[in-house]
Amino acid sequence: MSYAANLAMTLPELVLGLGAIALMLVSAWGGPAATRAVSWAAVAVLAGACVALIGPASSGGAAFDGLYRADAFAAFAKVLIYIAAAVAVVMAPDFFRRTAGDNLRPEYPVLILLSACGMGIMVSAADLLTLYVGLELQSLAAYVLASFMRQDTRSAEAGLKYFVLGALASGILLYGISLVYGFTGSTLFDEIAGAYAAAPLTGNGKSIGLLFGLVFVFAGLAFKMSAVPFHMWTPDVYEGAPTPVTAFFASAPKVAAMALGVRVAVEAMGPAEAQWRQIVIFAALASILLGAVAAIGQQNIKRLLAYSSINNIGFALIGLAAGTEAGVASVMTYLTIYIAMTLGSFLVVLQMRDAEGQPVETIASLAGLSRTRPGLAAAMAMFMFSLAGIPPLFGFYAKFAVFYAAVEAGLFPLAVVGIAMSVIGAYYYLRVVKTMYFDEPAAAYGEGDALEGGLIAVAAVIVSPLGYLAIPLLSGWTLAAARSLF
Repeated sequence: MSYAANLAMTLPELVLGLGAIALMLVSAWGGPAATRAVSWAAVAVLAGACVALIGPASSGGAAFDGLYRADAFAAFAKVLIYIAAAVAVVMAPDFFRRTAGDNLRPEYPVLILLSACGMGIMVSAADLLTLYVGLELQSLAAYVLASFMRQDTRSAEAGLKYFVLGALASGILLYGISLVYGFTGSTLFDEIAGAYAAAPLTGNGKSIGLLFGLVFVFAGLAFKMSAVPFHMWTPDVYEGAPTPVTAFFASAPKVAAMALGVRVAVEAMGPAEAQWRQIVIFAALASILLGAVAAIGQQNIKRLLAYSSINNIGFALIGLAAGTEAGVASVMTYLTIYIAMTLGSFLVVLQMRDAEGQPVETIASLAGLSRTRPGLAAAMAMFMFSLAGIPPLFGFYAKFAVFYAAVEAGLFPLAVVGIAMSVIGAYYYLRVVKTMYFDEPAAAYGEGDALEGGLIAVAAVIVSPLGYLAIPLLSGWTLAAARSLF
């Protein structure tokens, strides 16, 4: 295959990388005055990356001697990542303008682009080293984004915690990669799968080394997903990071980490399904349970949404545990709906401002919102009900899809336990709705902006029952994405 053909398959990453470098130069010469222009240019670059997925970038197959894979699965994940990144860029300027006079610096959209580029490499990785390069490019940009507000001690603390724990997780992942390479002799997913098929993990010697490698690789990936027991960084980082950054962390990197985990499980370690399924089932149930129970006592809305993300990753992992085409399709369906619900929730959080325009984050400040800002309260209620999976809102279909895939794969007990645990999680979502509609009003928020009307419209169209109209189209896309892995 020619070098030009290889580059054509990596066109989205080229667009993002070159766009980030160009905007970095514009930022350096233009200074703060160029910030808004750079932000909108970054959105245009992300749109260009989506357009670049048409053609070889979504159907070209293996590139660079098998290091990179351009298929429907990667393309679908990248579209979700780019949309979430664009929303994170658009919501930032107004937040930084209102927050203690800390104006948005043009480095913010550049870092988002670089992180999105890393995530694109992650979901297309067909080699352990490509996987690591993409993951670290995403992570290094994320560490800076978490501590972006330099004058805010909470933001600095969030960045430091994320960096230290992220470095630990990278070490765990690298150790797993070294074990897998040492016992298979390759870092390519296809050859690793062949080695796992040739050495069933039932005895000792080589099979024990392969088993330990599998465990450490999945442990490293679990950190990026915020799956229990590698979730400890999530609440503190979500609370301390600027709200647009938190919205970004709760959406795009989650898609990238889950898609990467799916590809590693199915393509690289498919023959060891019986072994990695045990890890995935434990992480799924532990994440659902801890995410539900730990969120109950939270007083900060961003910390509550952090535990909500842990809880929702657990549900997505149930689809992965199925290990089938339908299971992978259900994971992608879940992530698509989760992105809409989570970004919508954080857009509501951005509207939580006092009379001086400063952000407020306590759940108690939502008290009586239905009487002071009825439209905003209705939108938040729909997002909360949808995250809880309460019918007829669209979030119910996301949970139904993963449970149905698990039942089809013969994992009926897992589905039953997951359904029972979802009832626990519904409590803290309903608590937010109860605070908005039944508690005595707290101090009224400051004036809303044009975003509020759009937010209500998004809630009405996407997470309401109208979302079910998209099921045929969404099912077709997710099944096509899943089939490209098998």
